[in-house]
Amino acid sequence: MENFLTQTLVYLGAAVVSVPIAKRLGLGSVLGYLIAGVVIGPFALALVGDQADVMKFAEFGVVILLFLIGLEVQPSMLWDMRKAIFGLGGAQVLGTALAIAGASLALGLPWQTALAVGLVLAMSSTAIVLQTLDEKGLRQGPVGRAAFGVLLLQDLAVIPMFALLPLLATGAAHHAEAGGGHGGSLVSHLPIWAQTLSVFAAVAGVIGGGRYLVRPVFRFIAKARLREIFVAAALLIVVAVASLMQIVGLSPALGAFLAGVVLAESEFRRELESDIEPFRGLLLGLFFITVGAGVNLPLVASQPLQLLGIVLGLMTLKLLVMYGIARLFGAPKRGALAVATALAQGGEFAFVLLSFTVGAGVIGVQLAALLTAAVAVSMALTPVAMILYERVADLMDAAIPDVVPDTGDFDEGEPDIIIAGFGRFGQITGRLLTANGFKSTILDSDIEQIELLRRFGRRVHYGDATRLDLLRAAGAERARMLIVALDDREKTVELVETARKAFPDLIILARAWDRRHAYDLLSNGADAVERETFESALALGSTALQKLGFRAHRAHRAAAFFRRHDRRMFDELRPMWGQEEAYILASRDAAQTMDRLLDADLHRMRPGDAGGAWDTASLDEELRERAQQEGTT
Repeated sequence: MENFLTQTLVYLGAAVVSVPIAKRLGLGSVLGYLIAGVVIGPFALALVGDQADVMKFAEFGVVILLFLIGLEVQPSMLWDMRKAIFGLGGAQVLGTALAIAGASLALGLPWQTALAVGLVLAMSSTAIVLQTLDEKGLRQGPVGRAAFGVLLLQDLAVIPMFALLPLLATGAAHHAEAGGGHGGSLVSHLPIWAQTLSVFAAVAGVIGGGRYLVRPVFRFIAKARLREIFVAAALLIVVAVASLMQIVGLSPALGAFLAGVVLAESEFRRELESDIEPFRGLLLGLFFITVGAGVNLPLVASQPLQLLGIVLGLMTLKLLVMYGIARLFGAPKRGALAVATALAQGGEFAFVLLSFTVGAGVIGVQLAALLTAAVAVSMALTPVAMILYERVADLMDAAIPDVVPDTGDFDEGEPDIIIAGFGRFGQITGRLLTANGFKSTILDSDIEQIELLRRFGRRVHYGDATRLDLLRAAGAERARMLIVALDDREKTVELVETARKAFPDLIILARAWDRRHAYDLLSNGADAVERETFESALALGSTALQKLGFRAHRAHRAAAFFRRHDRRMFDELRPMWGQEEAYILASRDAAQTMDRLLDADLHRMRPGDAGGAWDTASLDEELRERAQQEGTT
């Protein structure tokens, strides 16, 4: 027990110290965990010993990760992603395996060993890739979907690899050993037909149990209203499915993913996610630490050039192959580079497969040890590679001649309006104005967004709208209005300030994040601002009132009353902007006044006064009268 507590103290202490520092330095939490593992590992400070037992426990974090991913993937989504999974993913595994095998042959390895090395190193790290994309904000976009499709296909490919790799052994004696390394399978001694039948039975059991057994069990547990039992039941499902998959020789992580997909349409999906999420983060952190601690520093020190060559060669080769495949599948340059960079490392399944191939007599012990170290180092370098990608991507944006505008590129004629930023906010405004006959020139600096919009037939120009020369070229001197709808707070303020000084007669409307940002924009020259979430939140509030029993006219009046009072308070509080304490006190008083006025309006309305409720023209006068009454009481 004392040793267990000491080891726990070391792991938690290393994570708490290293990860915040790595985040502050812009390196990301994954690299922080990996560095912590290297420092405390048996080959550095030796604060922890052999990682084999800990790794088995830590790998459960990958299992939980895939279960949570499965919960987000409904069967219909899988069908929609078939191109990314089976097309892009299949091409990546096949193309990368053949490329690495070819390079291994050129280095003098036998073709059987070369092919085995290619298959093993074609895998990428699901845990590191998804965590890194999350931190970079790329998980939910086209880059995240493409990477996820490839990773899912890789996980699926592990199954036939277990069957194929023993066939590459160079001696008959080694074939006899192959069965013992099949991931702890209890059916490996059975005939092939029986093993196949066991696999289908296990998969059918997971699907059937998820659909017809798990939901009644969860309903029964939910009625007990004991959250800790619900959490235990959620973990029980993950552990049970992972164990079942391991018994029949399949990947536990793949089984967990399948269980998640089956439960994706369950009413308990969100509860399962929230209950299991804390375990995922903690166990994944432990997994990354064990990977770092497993880096064999003496081996690295004894063969630094050879290991460095393998790591750089592996990452470069995988990056080039993936980039080429992504471009063939229609990905834009920047998106293809992001996917290729994210998937350039070796994966956690490589550790399992390398151990398996050694037992099967396909790869020698020393070569396997060298490749294990190379995979671990490549995983550690992934966050660094993503940082380099961001630098290169910025250079790519600045060097694309077909989208960088010049004076002659704006051929739409004299614009009425210039729209800077054509994302989810700017598109709605722009479409409304275009539908009412106004001509607009659109500027945006997101290459992927521009290429997507041009596929839909919209003319969008690339460029940084804060550049004065670009605004002049776009026609700002002759335009009537500039609408600023950028996704960057600071850039929005900078553009408003620049445009106001250069074009004093131009009407400037700007998108604001919140009240404070709105004041900042107004003080820098904006004629009017619109807080991006205000009207949508107000509309949702009006809908909520109706769902709670208000008649439509009552909800409409309440929303209109709230809007007018909020905007009046916005104007009254503006002179206090910059005086923190005075502004907070005045805001608090305004909120209390708002509550009293709304309550008074609610009681003033007669039950049958529908017409008066729809007529909001008198609200401004009523607000002034009630504000005066509030001031005299």
